[in-house]
Amino acid sequence: MEQFELSAESRRLLEEAQSIGDELAPLAAKDPGSVNRSLIAGLAEHGLLGRLFPPGGGVSALDLCLIRQGLARSSTHAETAFAMQGLGAYPIVQSGSADMVARFIPAVVRGEWVPAFALTEPGAGSDAAALELEATKDGDGFRLTGEKAYISNAPEADLYTVFARTGEGRGGISAFVVAAGAKGLSGQKLAMMSPHPIGRIALDGVRVERSDLIGSEGEGFAVAMKTLDLFRPSVGAFAVGMAEAAREVALAHAREREAFGQPIVRFQAVSHLLANMAVEIEAARMLVYRAAAAHDQGKRDLLTGLAATAKVFATETAQRAVDGAIQILGARGLEEDHLLSHLYQEVRAPRIYEGTSEIQRNLIARELTAGRWPR
Repeated sequence: MEQFELSAESRRLLEEAQSIGDELAPLAAKDPGSVNRSLIAGLAEHGLLGRLFPPGGGVSALDLCLIRQGLARSSTHAETAFAMQGLGAYPIVQSGSADMVARFIPAVVRGEWVPAFALTEPGAGSDAAALELEATKDGDGFRLTGEKAYISNAPEADLYTVFARTGEGRGGISAFVVAAGAKGLSGQKLAMMSPHPIGRIALDGVRVERSDLIGSEGEGFAVAMKTLDLFRPSVGAFAVGMAEAAREVALAHAREREAFGQPIVRFQAVSHLLANMAVEIEAARMLVYRAAAAHDQGKRDLLTGLAATAKVFATETAQRAVDGAIQILGARGLEEDHLLSHLYQEVRAPRIYEGTSEIQRNLIARELTAGRWPR
C-alpha cells in the first residue's frame, strides 16, 4: 500500500461492490426518503454487510473505502444505506461489551435491524463536544432527555447510538444504545434537498440501564471520534465514486456529441475540463487510500491530518467533477431523471457531514502547526 497499488483482491472487491450496486440500483431508487429495508436486506444477501462486520474483528478502513467507492459508482442510495449500517453500529463493535455485540450486531449484519448514529444536535454539529442532551442518574441507570437532529435513518431506526452528557467537557460525554420503542422516544422525518431517511429524535426521560453504556461512563467522546476516524476517509471514497461516475458520463458524451462538424471532445475547452477531472480524481483517490492505510497500519499520529485532507479534497473534487460534467452535457445533464442531476444533489452533503470542509481545514492547520503532519 505504500505505493498505493491495489492488490488483485482489493481490485476484485471494488469491482464486486460496483456490480452489486448496479444490481441493487432499481431497488435502491424506490422511496429514497425512507429507510429501504429491502435494499438493506439485499446488501446483506450479497455479503457486503458481512464484510462490514467480519467475525472476530472490524472492517479494514481500505476495504470500507473500496466498498463505498464501488457502490457510489452505480448507486448512491445503496452506498448510503451500507455506510449507515456501519456508522450506526460501529461504536458497539469498537467499544461495546461482548454481550452487547452479541445482542445487536448479528441482526445488523443480517439486515434485520437498522442502526443510527445519534451525535448531532440542533446546537451541536461540528462542535460535537458542545452537545447538551442530558443523561441523569436514576438508580442503577440513567434518564436521557434532549433532542438529536439530522440523524440518518431517524425516526425509523431499530436502535440508536446516542451520545449524552453525564458530566462536564469532553470527558463528560457517554454513549448509550437506545432501542426503538423505548418509552419517551419520539421522532419526525426531515425533508431534505436530496431525499434521504433523515430526521430528528426527542428523548423525554428515556430510561437506559448501565448495561446499555457503550464503553465506560465518560468515554463517549472517544467512542465517537474513534468511529469517525474509521469512517472519515471512506466519505472521501464515496465522493471519489461519484466523481468517477460523473467523469465517465461526461467522457462518453464528449466522444459522441458533435458540434461544428466534430466530436466536442476535440475542443480544448472540453478536453481540458476532462483532463482536470482526471487529475483531481486520481489525486483524491490516492489521498483516500493513503488515509485508509494509515488507519489500518495504526499510524495514529498521521491519521488526523491524512483523513482530513482526504475528506476535504475528495468531496470538493467530486463537487467540481459533477458540475463540470453537467457543463459538458449541457441541458441533458439537468433533466430530472438524469444521473448527473441526481449526483448534483447528492454531492453537496458530504462537504458538511462528519465534519465540514472548514473543520477539516482547521484540523489540517492544527496538525501542520504542531509538526505532526505532513511527513
